Amino acid sequence: MPLHPRTLSADFIPPCLPSSAPQAPSGEEWSHEIKHDGFRVIARKEGTRVKLYSRPGNDLTDRFPLIVEALSKLRPRSCIIDGEAVACGDDGIASFDRIRYRHHDASVFLYAFDLIELDGEDLRRDPLAVRKATLASLLARSAPGLRFNEHLDEHDGPLGLAVPSARRRRPAPRRSSFASVTGPTGRK
Repeated sequence: MPLHPRTLSADFIPPCLPSSAPQAPSGEEWSHEIKHDGFRVIARKEGTRVKLYSRPGNDLTDRFPLIVEALSKLRPRSCIIDGEAVACGDDGIASFDRIRYRHHDASVFLYAFDLIELDGEDLRRDPLAVRKATLASLLARSAPGLRFNEHLDEHDGPLGLAVPSARRRRPAPRRSSFASVTGPTGRK
């Protein structure tokens, strides 16, 4: 039996959380994702069963039916997706108040940014770029409750977002070759 199995337990998998730094890292080995104003969600599909978990592991399944429906329609028999549940205003901009005060739970969708498991295989040791490409392919024809969260890189221009309507969106850096690990600071 290998020391680090490539399968995950059926329990909650805590997300890898960012750590504080004086400035955003740069260079070709980094990609940056837009951090929307929403709730971090670990979405898990196992057969026909779907579970949504908050960052600390609270069950959000009954709260976000659009995400649950879209996840249940995905082809793989199992997957775990890391993302952010978002509610947008009429202007299309994410609004934390809309999700926090539960005014629009039925229309909340998931911006998916990482694929942790697919058909029983733990993908966390794979480079982020590979996981994101697989996730993009998986979500290419998904239902409205799931959206792929594109990443920005050095070729996309300055990482500071100057657009006033996007003032709450901010880049979140991730090392492109990074293998994801669990726990509050990305450590096992």
